[in-house]
Amino acid sequence: MDEEQVYDTLLVISELVTNAVTHAVPPVVLHLSVTADDGHGQVRVCVSDGGKRKVPAAAWTEERPRDEHGRGNLIISALVDECGAGLDAEGLIDHWADLPAT
Repeated sequence: MDEEQVYDTLLVISELVTNAVTHAVPPVVLHLSVTADDGHGQVRVCVSDGGKRKVPAAAWTEERPRDEHGRGNLIISALVDECGAGLDAEGLIDHWADLPAT
C-alpha cells in the first residue's frame, strides 16, 4: 500500500471505531483483513459492536455545534470502494468498509 492508502485506511478505522464507541454498547472489536491477487489487493476494515444504545449517552457531540461532528459516514463513503453493515454469527453488528490496496 502506498502512503495515501495507509492514511485512508487509518482514517476509516478511526471513524468506524469512534462511531462504535460513541453510539453503541460494548463490546467494540476491530477486525482487519487483506486479500491480494495479481498486484491488486483490498483491505477490509470491520468494527463490530453490541448495537445502538437504548438510552443515548451524554456525549460531547450533544454539546458541540452541528458543523463540528456528524461527517464520519460521508468521509468513509468518499474513501472506500464499498461499505455496509450487518449482523454477525454472534449477534454483534458489523460495520465494514473495503479499501483498495495496490
